[in-house]
Amino acid sequence: MVKDSLSQDLYLFNEGRNLQAYRLLGAHFGAGGTTFRVWAPNAARVSVVGDFNGWDGRVHPMHSLGSSGIWETTIAEVRPGSLYRFEILNRHTGALLIKSDPYARGFELRPGSAAYVTAPSRYAWGDEGWLARRAEWDWLHAPVNIYEVHAGSWLRHHDGRHYLWRELAERLVPYAVDQGYTHLELMPVTEHPLDESWGYQTTGYFAPSSRYGSPDDLRAFIDACHRAGLGVILDWVPGHFPQDDWALARFDGTALYEHEDPRQGFHNDWGTHIFNYGRHEVRSFLLSSAYYWLAEFHFDGLRVDAVASMLYLDYARQEGEWLPNQYGGRENLEAIDFLRALNAMVHGEFPGALTIAEESTAWPQVSRPTWLGGLGFSMKWNMGWMNDSLSYFREDPVHRRWHHDQLTFGQIYAYTENFLLPLSHDEVVHGKGSLIGKMPGDDWQRFANLRLLFAWQTFTPGKKLMFMGGEFGQWREWTERWELDWHLLAWERHIGLQSLSRDLNRLYRDCRTLHEQDFDPLGFEWIDCHDNENSVLSWLRWGRDGSFVVVVMNFTPVPRHGYRLGVPRPGHYREIVNTDSAYYGGSNLGNHGGVNASPDSWMGRPASLELVLPPLAAVVLAPS
Repeated sequence: MVKDSLSQDLYLFNEGRNLQAYRLLGAHFGAGGTTFRVWAPNAARVSVVGDFNGWDGRVHPMHSLGSSGIWETTIAEVRPGSLYRFEILNRHTGALLIKSDPYARGFELRPGSAAYVTAPSRYAWGDEGWLARRAEWDWLHAPVNIYEVHAGSWLRHHDGRHYLWRELAERLVPYAVDQGYTHLELMPVTEHPLDESWGYQTTGYFAPSSRYGSPDDLRAFIDACHRAGLGVILDWVPGHFPQDDWALARFDGTALYEHEDPRQGFHNDWGTHIFNYGRHEVRSFLLSSAYYWLAEFHFDGLRVDAVASMLYLDYARQEGEWLPNQYGGRENLEAIDFLRALNAMVHGEFPGALTIAEESTAWPQVSRPTWLGGLGFSMKWNMGWMNDSLSYFREDPVHRRWHHDQLTFGQIYAYTENFLLPLSHDEVVHGKGSLIGKMPGDDWQRFANLRLLFAWQTFTPGKKLMFMGGEFGQWREWTERWELDWHLLAWERHIGLQSLSRDLNRLYRDCRTLHEQDFDPLGFEWIDCHDNENSVLSWLRWGRDGSFVVVVMNFTPVPRHGYRLGVPRPGHYREIVNTDSAYYGGSNLGNHGGVNASPDSWMGRPASLELVLPPLAAVVLAPS
């Protein structure tokens, strides 16, 4: 039976349909010692070398499992914690290569790059209730508000050391819960040798980075999140991998995981290799990596990095630098098939888990089901909203009247996808400055503008994402080298900004009107999108039960008194949000907690309000 099971696993692996290839390949400790398996079809000889044999390839040679291309051996004396690599002799060139295990579940701390044998996990999960609720979760109509975190720089010890996962859980989890987020998104924690890559140049697709502790430490962190009501999304990178000669690149002396032709297999801009999605064993590798994180670590979803670079054969390439597909087009047909297989697997095997595409083009149906011709993602980042919004907010308010359409245009395409509105790490690095640094005017106006941007994100239809530090107005551009500038919270304006962020997050989470129709045009209605002269926008957010709120935003520092709007019905309206409140650091101009709507029709509506619009502020009202 064991032999038959192995044969079936090998068959599925070579067919590109082994979703748990990490159970087949890698290093597996058991009663008889440690069994090693590695895929190296162009090798003449493969050996296991490690600290248990003096790194001598003559001591523990492996034997071939035939046409599968997999090599195997069991070494009785190798125990968990032993360091190891594979020594590979290429059959064509005679080149001798020393490679790390692609399926390793643990690596030594950088700058070392050897894998180590892991013991079977003994972690006792306590999140059964969370997983059961997730399986029944109607995420389309639920609040999704993500706090994007780089684990190594959210907080550091005084001596500069990283917080380990269990330590981070004690600080980050209660903070995120208090701030009203529904999910954390971890920038890649898959093993990577270079801190400056932030994890986006992955060398260990099955190994959590040793920077932050053991694999079970990561399990404990995710368990703590789930017990506190927080989901956890993993930033996952199947689009490319680095050139490190000890890792995946030309693994057995040939282009095994990548394409041989650099016009297909190399990113000139990033200096990385592109996976060969048409190779069955590579599909098994990547699908198994996704499965591993969701099954073994209970992640609640994957944010897939750089999807556009996967979809287009001519991505970041000039004429003559790329090869067309079999039909002469620029679409990467093999990558499309892979992404559809990925999403079908995740949604089929892990009910309630999300897949989120960072996709920056107008590729159609990214977040539509595969059976309708879509790619099958749950959501897609709305890069257009992000670019237009930040471009508008950079403008001096005196010029904003000429850029009004940058805010209104998004509603034309807002429901073509299930959009997530990101204010991500990409916008606060590489000379782009911080969020508050992008805002024009003096310090008062900068804080007011940023409060207004937070409200613009909250009350615009779509799920939300905020990168760490933005919520309290960090001035400097983010770096992975040290922790966030938490000392800024000694200042009232930063406390006020953080308080507004918390209140907006909680309102979005608790008010069904603001989230249950994020992806439905019935959930949004302009009141007036044409008042560019005053740089004012107003709209309604509708719930499925007919409830609504009125949102009004003044994008200039000029207060507006007696500003009249048509509303759906007369009666008293409570002012539930005023970003100019003194509590948030504003001037405290507003409507004294509420205002009465008269039965006088206006703008084609049966009732109207006369409002005070504070400077550079959002006012939100709900009928009593």
